[in-house]
Amino acid sequence: MTRVVVFDYGTGNVHSAVKALELAGADVTLTSDRKIALEADGLVVPGVGAFSAVMQALTAVRGDEIVDRRLAGDRPVLGICVGMQVMFEHGVERGIDTEGLGEWPGTVTELPAPILPHMGWNTVTSAPGSELFRGIEEERFYFVHSYAAQSWTLEVMPPFPEPRLTWAEHGAPFLAAIENGPLCATQFHPEKSGEAGIRLLKNWIGTLRQ
Repeated sequence: MTRVVVFDYGTGNVHSAVKALELAGADVTLTSDRKIALEADGLVVPGVGAFSAVMQALTAVRGDEIVDRRLAGDRPVLGICVGMQVMFEHGVERGIDTEGLGEWPGTVTELPAPILPHMGWNTVTSAPGSELFRGIEEERFYFVHSYAAQSWTLEVMPPFPEPRLTWAEHGAPFLAAIENGPLCATQFHPEKSGEAGIRLLKNWIGTLRQ
């Protein structure tokens, strides 16, 4: 079976993520152990709450180093919710600018919507050729957030493939998912998205040994 680690650093819906990944067919370990996290076929970085709190918890267990080292070695990582947001350079919440992991350029900011948080089911506009959304392009996914990446500025030069960007809208368009080489992420919660979320995780797991 494909070995997946859910990174356990004190935040995120870790037990729900473990259960969903098991239903999707992975052999799942919940741990913050560096060696196990580095050697797994896939690493999942969940996250809920404030950007700054997630970054503080992640760096406290050297999770930033683990993510960076995996990606440098072309080893897949999947960020979920705030686990997606911290992949960007910065997050600004209530006027506080916090440095992120910097795997992608850009800043996560508050959605310009009259009602926040954006909570509930929403459709997405999946990227052409998406691996994550293969067979579930018309499904709805479960979101709980007030902040998001609302633009994409990374320029990729050949021979590297263009990132696949999936968008949703709440007050303004925002990135709902990104597929960029070994680094993928979703702003929504696959583990709370029913059968569609399980199928998305199964699609991700299917890419890990390609």
